[in-house]
Amino acid sequence: MILFLNYFNMNSTFRKTIIIAAVAVTSFLSFGFVESYFELSKNLDIFSTVYREINVKYVEETNPGKLIKTGIDAMLGSLDPYTNYIAEADIEDYKFMTTHEYGGIGALIGTRDGDIIITEPYESSPATKGGIVAGDIILKVGDIDAKGKNSGELSELLKGESGTNVEVTIYRKSTDETITTSITREKIKLDDVPYFGMIDEEVGYISLRGFTQTASREVKKAFEELKSEKGMKKLVLDLRGNGGGLLNESVNIVNFFVPKGEKIVETKGKLKEHYSLHKALNSPLDLEIPLVVLIDDGSASASEIVSGSLQDLDRAVLIGQNSFGKGLVQTTTELSYNSMLKITIAKYYIPSGRCIQRIDYGKRDAKGKAVNVPDSLITAYATANGRVVKDGEGITPDIEVEVEQYSALLATLLNENIVFQFATNYYFNHDSIAQPEEFQLSDSEFESFVEFALTHDFQYKTGSTEMMKELREMIEEDEFMEDVSEEFKALSAKLERDKREDLFKFREEIEVILENEIASRYYYSRGRIRAFMSHDPEIIKALEVLNNKSYYDSVIDGTCEGCLTKKG
Repeated sequence: MILFLNYFNMNSTFRKTIIIAAVAVTSFLSFGFVESYFELSKNLDIFSTVYREINVKYVEETNPGKLIKTGIDAMLGSLDPYTNYIAEADIEDYKFMTTHEYGGIGALIGTRDGDIIITEPYESSPATKGGIVAGDIILKVGDIDAKGKNSGELSELLKGESGTNVEVTIYRKSTDETITTSITREKIKLDDVPYFGMIDEEVGYISLRGFTQTASREVKKAFEELKSEKGMKKLVLDLRGNGGGLLNESVNIVNFFVPKGEKIVETKGKLKEHYSLHKALNSPLDLEIPLVVLIDDGSASASEIVSGSLQDLDRAVLIGQNSFGKGLVQTTTELSYNSMLKITIAKYYIPSGRCIQRIDYGKRDAKGKAVNVPDSLITAYATANGRVVKDGEGITPDIEVEVEQYSALLATLLNENIVFQFATNYYFNHDSIAQPEEFQLSDSEFESFVEFALTHDFQYKTGSTEMMKELREMIEEDEFMEDVSEEFKALSAKLERDKREDLFKFREEIEVILENEIASRYYYSRGRIRAFMSHDPEIIKALEVLNNKSYYDSVIDGTCEGCLTKKG
């Protein structure tokens, strides 16, 4: 490369200086390119040689394709978890992650007590139309026995082109029936907005679970329906558990609540072409409606763009727990043989200027694990109203609601599938139930659950029983057990849990989850959301904020006592 300058009045000495400098820069750049190319070529040659020697000389037979895949995965894994090689066989799974679309019967399956069962059929899906219900044990798909298969393998058998038929044989434990049904597969699209509705007379609710290409369209439809048909005057947008998706969809959703032309997010990478500035391009839906956004540690990426941008612009109150902290942007590149590379190309920065990426994948500890951005490098930024927010640690909610801790007993009832099976039995013994918001178990029905649970040989650990176990080991190690044997036995007996007593002691929390599970049998995933809403601590807090204007305003202007974001 030669740099030509045309400047008529330059003297010859100056011209020579410029030309020499240009040649020097060109030579340096050329040398750098050659050196980089040589290093790349050298390492590819080394890799190729090692690969060839292993295939020829290794004592056991090798799988060349598997070796290469392992090598590529290890190489990309040394960068970050989001840079991935997608083989041709995995392309459909990747497409599902970005579109939430597939051809199949429309049901979640999982493993329960060694069987592959239907955990939840989707509402109005081919599975539901074919008479499949939650709790059905899959025995065969077509002529293929389910025995020995895992849930992933059976899931692949159930998937297929829309319009094709698949025969499924199930065993229904609750009615002791073996049923074979032919199901016509359809194109299944999981909604980005699984539910929207009114919490009370003025407060609307939109649950957003993904950011595929339809996300902003679904949010807009839900918003307009709630406002025009239901009289919504305030809104709760639920991003909990939403792991993200398409960046442009997050920009569109923020645009609904901020003025046209407002800066929302920018991306910066190593290459100039990876820089982009995203502004609100359209007229907003509503600039005034009071807005609460719910987040938790499962809210990531596009969810953090929405919540973080609305926080930076002082357009919403954030409630919940600290978000995941993914401030990286990926793109895909097509490779040979119908494979793809998903690669991190940039970091994103929300309106205050902060990047919320929590983990620094460029730095590793002694064990090779990537470390969090250290406190010494965390920088403070300001929202539009001057509230202090920080980079490097995800999105901190304005109001924190601690995660509810359930008892060890409830965890055991869930893990042992006792709640799940009782709900399944309940469904076959009751033709209908009240609306999810109104459904409650009677005293006699809860007593029936207790009797059902006690027929199962379940064990659960409490903090005190675990401490007794440790104490016993320490006493035996010190050889004092003979001296305190009777006292130890007496204390252990007092701490031994009475299952029936504990089932009633923890009735309140057990009932909430049990009623939620039963509601899902009749009203599917929407029923779960509706049934839990009156017990949801974050929604309860959101109503408290939205229904108290001075409280809401104090959060936004940074004068709120007890809030995590305040004016500096």
